[in-house]
Amino acid sequence: MKKILKELAISLKVTLGLLLVCSGLYPLLVWAGGQLLFPKQANGSLVYDANGGVVGSELIGQAFVGDRYFHPRPSAAGKGYDAASSSGSNLGPTSQSLHDNIAANVKSYREENGLDANSEVPADAVTASGSGLDPHISPENATIQARRVAKARNIPMEELRVLIDKATDGPDLGMFGEARVNVLVLNLELDRR
Repeated sequence: MKKILKELAISLKVTLGLLLVCSGLYPLLVWAGGQLLFPKQANGSLVYDANGGVVGSELIGQAFVGDRYFHPRPSAAGKGYDAASSSGSNLGPTSQSLHDNIAANVKSYREENGLDANSEVPADAVTASGSGLDPHISPENATIQARRVAKARNIPMEELRVLIDKATDGPDLGMFGEARVNVLVLNLELDRR
């Protein structure tokens, strides 16, 4: 019986020690390291308006409508950019529903941007991302939309190109991925202007 109690005491000490380390010290160290080394990212990469109010995150897309704004790529997350419903459509290349959605998106994109019926359309303008929350569009997509936005806001195209370049992030570490334009950052800069 003495041996069992001794083993039980050792087990309890190990369990309490691991509980303290894994549920207390380790999360505290990770949180403190994040706050110290990457405070913006650790707090959600929040974006603020001119009055200092939070308007979103650089990491999550938002729906923008109207000719005065650059539009994000379509979202398959809930009712549009719902972070609680983050997911892709899970429709495969043989899905008629996917084909119909893309055809409707292509038609709508061409109409709203004044393109000919045979004009090429960037893939990110008509397809949702894997998460459904992507906040970026391609520079090509932004350039096509720029004509519409410039006309609606009465802004010279040269000035709009400068704003697009300012909101464009290059490939990660200079080589991974492609250049991308953050729609929220770009639209906020337009409103500040």
